Amino acid sequence: MSTSTKTLKLSFLRLNRVKADEFARLQALNTAVANAILALPKGERRTLTSKSFAHMEIGSAWINQTIRNANAHTQVKQFRCLPLETNNQNWTLHKVGDMYSVSFGLHRGIKKRVPLTVHHACHQRWLDAVLDGRASPGSITLWRSRKGIWYACLSVSMEVPDAEPTGRWIGIDRGQTVPLAAATPAGSIIFWKARHICHIRRVYAARRKKLQAVGKHRAVKKLERRERRMVTHINHCLSKDVVALAQRCHAGIRLEDLSGIRQRSRQRQTTKADAGQNRDYWPFFQLEQFITYKAHLAGVAVEKVPAAYTSKSCHHCGALGMRKKLAFLCQRCYYHAHADANAAQNIRDWHGLCCPLVLEAPVDGAHGMPLNTVRKTAGF
Repeated sequence: MSTSTKTLKLSFLRLNRVKADEFARLQALNTAVANAILALPKGERRTLTSKSFAHMEIGSAWINQTIRNANAHTQVKQFRCLPLETNNQNWTLHKVGDMYSVSFGLHRGIKKRVPLTVHHACHQRWLDAVLDGRASPGSITLWRSRKGIWYACLSVSMEVPDAEPTGRWIGIDRGQTVPLAAATPAGSIIFWKARHICHIRRVYAARRKKLQAVGKHRAVKKLERRERRMVTHINHCLSKDVVALAQRCHAGIRLEDLSGIRQRSRQRQTTKADAGQNRDYWPFFQLEQFITYKAHLAGVAVEKVPAAYTSKSCHHCGALGMRKKLAFLCQRCYYHAHADANAAQNIRDWHGLCCPLVLEAPVDGAHGMPLNTVRKTAGF
């Protein structure tokens, strides 16, 4: 059994103005404490405990977590806003009928219960697992959105069954023009188009350019956050479809390892100027994270394979072919196909090398003696 951790973002139910103002005041006080800790020398920071801030009205458990956050290895010189956070020993989950509530002692010596708003069935399953003892609670964070809504972010850990090896794999090729191309064990290829993502990138880039020209920087930041939310939602939908496909096929998921691709590969200036094709805006790692954790919860195996030559190797004979945009042509066996489909098949049938090797001892035609050479079937 392996452990999976999920953070539940739940808003407080009918939180009145007095409590909201009190949360905001204590959060500002907590931020001031963290900035005061950052101003101290590093040697003095490590000796701090909750007794050093006994005059503060915030509970000692919350102060201890603030000290840990300030002493963390980070490059932050000053916190603009540090939310209130404490560990699992200082909050309790309750359920009365269909109503969930959480109790915590934000003030020293005072513990109150605040009801929560739970709409999603997935959140209800995780909360019921905490109450039944099937899941263990983690930390709790009080966070306020830009709209002024207060949320309780509960960290919950649950044991999930390990993925059973089936010997069947689905190859996933990620790209910008086509965000996902999946090669199933049965041989079919499934594509997910990226026109919507490219359109969002181009439209919002044009809007930001106009707003930045007139000096409306706050509106530019607002558009950036909205664009980020839209792309994140699309990646959530794509990862959900991929995991559901793997469950229907009773297969695992193979992904190519794209770490460091932005530093390794170059792009033309014309391509970089196009927001829909700029590789710096490509959220491939976020999509990989979503697929990994959702597959982990569903009991689907995930494997990463090297990405070298997966798009240039022929799936039929293993030789290096020619790729021009979305078309692939093998000059050895004249196999032609969609480039992303060919790459997805190579990822699915990955056997330890990009291309198969044939080890032979060629014979010298002049002397009839074998030569100590190795011939590759691939073109590299």
